[in-house]
Amino acid sequence: MSNTSIGERLKYQRKIKGYSQEELAHRTNVTVRTIQRIEKEEVSPHLNTIKLLAVALEIEVDELFPLDDPKEETVKKKWLLLMHATPLAGIFLPLLNVLIPLFLWIHKREDNPIYNEHGIKVINFQITVLILAVLSFVSLLTIEKWGFFIFISVVPICIGIIIFNIIYVVQKNKCYYPFSIPFLSLKKDKAFSLLLILGIAMICSCAGPKQKTVKRLDGTTITKDSITKKIDQLMTDAEVYGMAISIFNDNQPVYQKVFGYKDYPNKIVLTDSTNIYGASFSKAVFGVLVMKLVEDGIIDLDTPLESYLPQKIYEYEPQTRWHDDFSSLKEDSLYHKITARMCLNHTTGFKNYRWFEKDYKLRVHQEPGTKFGYSGEGFIYLQVVLEKLTGKGLEQLAQENIFEPLGMDNSAYEWKSRFDKDFALGHNEHAEALKKDKDNEPRGGGTLETTASDYTKFLTAVLNHKLISKTSYDEIFSPHIRIRTEKQFSQGTTKITDKYEDINLGYGLGWGYFETPYGKAVFKEGHGSGFVHHSVLFPETGKGIMIMTNFERGNSIFKELLEVTLKDEYTPWEWENYIPYKVAE
Repeated sequence: MSNTSIGERLKYQRKIKGYSQEELAHRTNVTVRTIQRIEKEEVSPHLNTIKLLAVALEIEVDELFPLDDPKEETVKKKWLLLMHATPLAGIFLPLLNVLIPLFLWIHKREDNPIYNEHGIKVINFQITVLILAVLSFVSLLTIEKWGFFIFISVVPICIGIIIFNIIYVVQKNKCYYPFSIPFLSLKKDKAFSLLLILGIAMICSCAGPKQKTVKRLDGTTITKDSITKKIDQLMTDAEVYGMAISIFNDNQPVYQKVFGYKDYPNKIVLTDSTNIYGASFSKAVFGVLVMKLVEDGIIDLDTPLESYLPQKIYEYEPQTRWHDDFSSLKEDSLYHKITARMCLNHTTGFKNYRWFEKDYKLRVHQEPGTKFGYSGEGFIYLQVVLEKLTGKGLEQLAQENIFEPLGMDNSAYEWKSRFDKDFALGHNEHAEALKKDKDNEPRGGGTLETTASDYTKFLTAVLNHKLISKTSYDEIFSPHIRIRTEKQFSQGTTKITDKYEDINLGYGLGWGYFETPYGKAVFKEGHGSGFVHHSVLFPETGKGIMIMTNFERGNSIFKELLEVTLKDEYTPWEWENYIPYKVAE
């Protein structure tokens, strides 16, 4: 039949099926007269007419129509050129290199097997190109030196292959695409192939580069690579060999990274799941916990704490080694005025801890509620009252109300045996590792054990008003007491200054407070056992930062870190004693 005319082919196929001209016309909506004229070779039928007849006869089009017409050959070249050349549009708009040939293939694959074959080869190659582009970008970020050459070589090579095939298809009607992954095959189900193509396109779209920059308070941006390089430089210059950092934009962490070691002398690497002593980060968590209990009606912020208990606080038999021993308050005439609000905003009149007293006995030094004086003892007093009031220990209250709801699986106010698998050591000024203290009893002011990942979850929840209402967060993040001292600790606490009037430095409930041109800011630090931490949030902008270090010198890079990463030039770094390091000469 190879040399027969289309009229003879049609007559031959019709008779094999046993159809009369009238029956075939009825099956195809092609008129009897048209079928008669085709069989007599009086007309050259349109391709669509041939398709209708082929369907009715249950045969392939090329069994009727050999496609050897010169005009059809010209059309074929045009469509093949479009299939092979249009992927170049992907240079300007990603995914067009796949989507345009995909559209052409779907439209023309039934017209001729050559369209189907070439379309599949083009699409397979272009999907492979997308995957290579993503991998080359990853190599740029992860492979030193060679990653750059891999990244810049992918596009020129792929363009060269496309241009080669444009020329090859014009000359030979053939194509050659090396390295292609066979996502589509001539033998596969067409519906499955189409779904696969669309899926791959979506994956490649989603796998494109994520946000590469961090937006700062003043609206400027900084690349994440620049942040990483700056941190590396600061850590090297200041000899800080372990740090975790999270930066927030739009109430979500957009940069999370850990650097250095959890055990510097033995060069054991720090990870985001490594247990880190939280120090006074404990107070920020405790402040949210207390407000949750306030919302639940268990306690009021302004009711004297002593009134909640059936007996005087100093009459209770101590249940811990020291922190719930209030026997020294028996002779104190002021402690009974202390409220939960005073404990959280550091106006109890207690010193930071009782061992700062010459006789190690706890006492109130001024009228409660009148003057700021940082005090972990105030948090302990509030904690003990809450434990007696609820019948639950601090650890149980924190797990039920904070850690479990937020999925902070590696956080606790006491040491857990599972922390032994991966924990950080603190380091002193000489980068010597300090012994890990594992026998602390739970204290709301300073025994938090957490991880960089977990504490990032906590700060994210705070920015998004999780756990407690926005009204309660507004209460926490309000200036309950103004601060006019020169420093937070040591001799600076006795010196009054107007240096921080412009930022209205003060304290909220468990968090410090100051004001900026971009709204209020709330902060919390942590310091102890070789660990130095800082966090500051700007709730009205959704921005913030968390810095955790396990080196005593860690705070020497905080000022510059805040300025570079967030353009935070408002944090009272001198008040917090964040004295910048000096580069060794």
